[in-house]
Amino acid sequence: MAGAVTTVASLSSEARPKHLTEARPVRYLLIAIALLFIGVVIVLPMITVLSEAFRKGWSAYMDAIRDPDALAALRLTLLTAAIAVPLNTIFGVAAAWGITKFKFRGKNLLITFIDLPFSVSPVISGLVYILLFGAQGFFGPWLIGHDVKIVFAIPGIVLATMFVTFPFVARELLPLMEAQGVQDEEAAVSLGAKGWRTFWKVTLPNIKWGLLYGIILCNARAMGEFGAVSVVSGHIRGETNTLPLHIEILYNEYQYTASFAVASLLMLLAIITLVIKGLIEGKLASSKRGH
Repeated sequence: MAGAVTTVASLSSEARPKHLTEARPVRYLLIAIALLFIGVVIVLPMITVLSEAFRKGWSAYMDAIRDPDALAALRLTLLTAAIAVPLNTIFGVAAAWGITKFKFRGKNLLITFIDLPFSVSPVISGLVYILLFGAQGFFGPWLIGHDVKIVFAIPGIVLATMFVTFPFVARELLPLMEAQGVQDEEAAVSLGAKGWRTFWKVTLPNIKWGLLYGIILCNARAMGEFGAVSVVSGHIRGETNTLPLHIEILYNEYQYTASFAVASLLMLLAIITLVIKGLIEGKLASSKRGH
């Protein structure tokens, strides 16, 4: 009997994951390090932003938020995200669908191009648009002759934002659609469904939570992008300043309370995005378990 108990205990010990067999002090130490890191890197800066934003009281905070330049920066930030995110979503779905559902030459090259913005500095990407569409750029003389403005205007900001954010949707969908395979689509086609009907009725329902997750990540990066937008915006108050650029200008002018107040607004948008992201992660996890 004792031998049987020992054997069962030994088997249960072997069956347990290795990370659960660490000594209790080691586990507590790892948890403490993680919590300390989160506190220093995330929680403490958030508390600092809020405390500095309200340092001069509620009225000063609201004055900074209601400032015409701040409202213009907020509108431009939301407008840029509203244009860039849907376009990147269309590209991401098309790219992921083509890569995972079909065989063609150049597939690996296409994946490399999708990953390119992850390895290129945003400042460099902004500079590329200056070299292409600036007054002295490749297309500059033609654009000036036709009175078309791209850099130092909204189109340049949208293009720069699209460049740094377009991998997010595609990169979220690629592993998901690769894991799902093509069996469902093949079954639909064998039953007489056409391409678009197969996409809307079979492919899209299977990827909806992953797609929403990618959109949320893309939107978060679009609203917070600084480097590429800073190069192509021209920093024109009330016209080409997004929220991150407006915060930088206020801080450089020693308007600390106003800069932290506007930063708290951007932080609020980030928290809302984070909450939505968490909800979608839960749905995505339950969807994967269902499959």
